[in-house]
Amino acid sequence: MLTRHRKQLIMESLRRDGQVVAKTLSASLAVSEDTIRRDLRELAREGVLQRVHGGALPVSRALAPLAVRRGVQPDEKVAIGRAAASIVRPGQVVFIDGGTTAVQMARSLDRTLVATVITHSPSVAVELADHAAEVILLGGRLFKHSMVSVGAQAMEAIGRIRADTYFMGVTGVHPTAGLTTGDAEEAAIKRALMAASGETVVLASAEKIGAASPYLIADASEASIVLTGDGAPTDILDRLGAVGLDVRRAGPGA
Repeated sequence: MLTRHRKQLIMESLRRDGQVVAKTLSASLAVSEDTIRRDLRELAREGVLQRVHGGALPVSRALAPLAVRRGVQPDEKVAIGRAAASIVRPGQVVFIDGGTTAVQMARSLDRTLVATVITHSPSVAVELADHAAEVILLGGRLFKHSMVSVGAQAMEAIGRIRADTYFMGVTGVHPTAGLTTGDAEEAAIKRALMAASGETVVLASAEKIGAASPYLIADASEASIVLTGDGAPTDILDRLGAVGLDVRRAGPGA
């Protein structure tokens, strides 16, 4: 079998099943696992899948530039943002991450809500400029892909805060691959925010469910709630529920 044909079959299997398992694929295509792993490495370099232990998962569409991400599932992100905003209670201290869904959450917060919002996203802070909530903007180096502060200055500030809830943005959510993102330094900031919070609520539009990115933030079970949309695959959501997550759909039809 030609390499090109084999790669086409791998991608068809990935689109159909949501994952590929090297051992299973090698048996069905009558080639060695080493051959399949080589194909997966090459496809990963092309950016069309994300390699994981034993196989591969769909690459997250959320790794695209910010201008592109704004156009992905916009109505669903609005619904997730509203659902996230409804969780915040008066008097709480909350972290809000960066990203397009986090901006929608900020827009949905009650303007009269008396709470403290801590964020490393200038975009989120601007959305809250005319709200009653106190807003604390963490400094650091601006990571332009997500429009958030990263680096030692942000990390030190996070370490001095204890929040009730962290509303986390991710690029991938998978029951075994975990909560992932596309940048190592951003992943470290997200881990610090999780550690500084009583609970973590993951904001993940449907295209992120079942996808994976190169850098692990934490195991899926370390979060408390996942807010997603109508289009998220039910089988993956069921598996996330099985590891202890409270999975809530927040799409327009939910």
